[in-house]
Amino acid sequence: MRKFVVWFREVDKYDLSLVGGKGANLGEMTKAGIPVPNGFIVTAEAYYYALEAAGIKPELRKLFTSLKTSDNEALQSAAKKAQAIIERIKIPDEIAAEIITHYEQLGKRFKDALVAVRSSATAEDLPTASFAGQQATFLNIHGDASVIFHVRKCWASLFTARAIFYRVEQKFDHFKVGVAVPVQKMVQSDRSGIMFTVDPVTSDKKTIVIEGIYGLGELIVQGAVTPDHFEVDKATLKIKTKTVG
Repeated sequence: MRKFVVWFREVDKYDLSLVGGKGANLGEMTKAGIPVPNGFIVTAEAYYYALEAAGIKPELRKLFTSLKTSDNEALQSAAKKAQAIIERIKIPDEIAAEIITHYEQLGKRFKDALVAVRSSATAEDLPTASFAGQQATFLNIHGDASVIFHVRKCWASLFTARAIFYRVEQKFDHFKVGVAVPVQKMVQSDRSGIMFTVDPVTSDKKTIVIEGIYGLGELIVQGAVTPDHFEVDKATLKIKTKTVG
């Protein structure tokens, strides 16, 4: 039986190919009892199914057959065309119905929920490559039609110029990397941040790296602001380095 939409509580780290890295981690945190805003995930299976149903893969493949990523103009053109192809497809009725049902259930609990529609690639955060942050996130989305629209936008964001370039450089098949779409209840964010339990630059396992800002954390991911930066000794929890953004 196909799984097109699942709740966070229904998945874990073993479902990486179904819900991507972000989706799997949301499932793990939910199951661990961490207070994560509730939500559901439109699976990578739904993405693959929609592409097959629309019959657009040959058209997409044609764009990349002789593409040279060193030619920035050609790369940007191919990316724009690929995204336009995906954005114009009709999401199959069976997938759209499941998305709407889950969104309405989320809305009943949270009174017409404002949600974040996020991307979760099935190739995020691998030991030899990291695709995290390459796809789109849309915040404060409201209403059935808008959620459906932005799910499709997340699918299309798998083919940004940056993502295409990175997959080619890492020798990944464009059509073997899928994207799931977590849809998550928004919260009023006064402060937010990210934390790495291993230094992402030096791979030092003894250092925790924390970056924080006022407002929504998406600004950190986008590189739109310079965050406060802390490096903490994992054994003593003492701050080794502090830089105010």
